[in-house]
Amino acid sequence: MDSRFLPMPVRQLDIGKPAEPAIGQAAPAAQTDEARYQAKATEAAVKFESFFIAQTLHKMRDATKAMADDDSIYKDSINSDMLDMADNMVADQLAGRRAFGIADAILRQLTPPPAPAVVPENHVLPKKNPADA
Repeated sequence: MDSRFLPMPVRQLDIGKPAEPAIGQAAPAAQTDEARYQAKATEAAVKFESFFIAQTLHKMRDATKAMADDDSIYKDSINSDMLDMADNMVADQLAGRRAFGIADAILRQLTPPPAPAVVPENHVLPKKNPADA
């Protein structure tokens, strides 16, 4: 029998144990509360943008059906569930790229602005040359 077609041995997994880092890799640092909040806020914002884009695509498709003639191919509801699924997938891809900017606008409201850079008191900023202006 050809060994290419023999089943591969199944590796035992320890579900309760956290995965150990590979040799040569550093252990992952513990996430701070701020980093977890930022990750959750980003995920929620992207999901909302995806939902918004999907609803827009569904409404556009419904409007096309409503305006179509009775004998038009756009009036037929065959495969509408597959078109809805395709709309959702397109919406997920667009939201992942933040194409509409909705997620960015939500994140600007949910997350604090970055702290300004602190300049020491004894630091002297260079003066502008009036001839350069």
